[in-house]
Amino acid sequence: MNADIYNTQGKKTGTVELTKSVFDVSWNDALMHQVVTSMQANARPTVAHVKTRGEVRGGGRKPWRQKGTGRARHGSIRSPIWRGGGVTHGPRSDKNYTRAVPKKMRIKALFMALSRKLKDGEIIFVDSLAMAEPKTALAKKTLLALSRVSGFEKISDKRENAALIALSSPTEATKKSYRNIGNVRTVDVKDLNPVSVLGSTYLVIENPEASLAVVAKRASKKTNSKLEPKT
Repeated sequence: MNADIYNTQGKKTGTVELTKSVFDVSWNDALMHQVVTSMQANARPTVAHVKTRGEVRGGGRKPWRQKGTGRARHGSIRSPIWRGGGVTHGPRSDKNYTRAVPKKMRIKALFMALSRKLKDGEIIFVDSLAMAEPKTALAKKTLLALSRVSGFEKISDKRENAALIALSSPTEATKKSYRNIGNVRTVDVKDLNPVSVLGSTYLVIENPEASLAVVAKRASKKTNSKLEPKT
């Protein structure tokens, strides 16, 4: 399997050989759903928090005597049925949403996402995106040049989640250059995951030889782990 490599002017400069174990993996709906939902649950912040009737201030005294008033009996004004009282079955910050995701499943889901992107023609390889200093105008110019490549016409003008740029050796200047472009995100190649890959329309991989070596290393770890004898 071979893929074309382009420069920042959108011109073809060569080809790169792709590993079938990474870019030719069959799709598995159940596996992908489990991995993606688990990763999203693990990233879920537990901010919302309500107080129960035992945590709300006040309400220690019985509002009125049990009998003889003609009114319903109550033991506390902080009961959930009272205004200003506690909340029943509300969100709690101590709730744990995390799920365990085995490493083999995460890696296979990533390879499935990369294979789907390649099959759909949504991966483009660029020789280098390094910048000496932060220049958003230069970053936009690069995206405009890549939009001239067949199949990537919307990479520069799509409103949201246009592209995910995977950098082999990210520098602060490069990251800052693309940070001001709202429809583009940057990530280190070693931090690629199914959620980030599937979250954008296009995937731009910089310095494919070095980047694919990092990805292939993860594939080899997966294979070696299968061969290790169980103790």
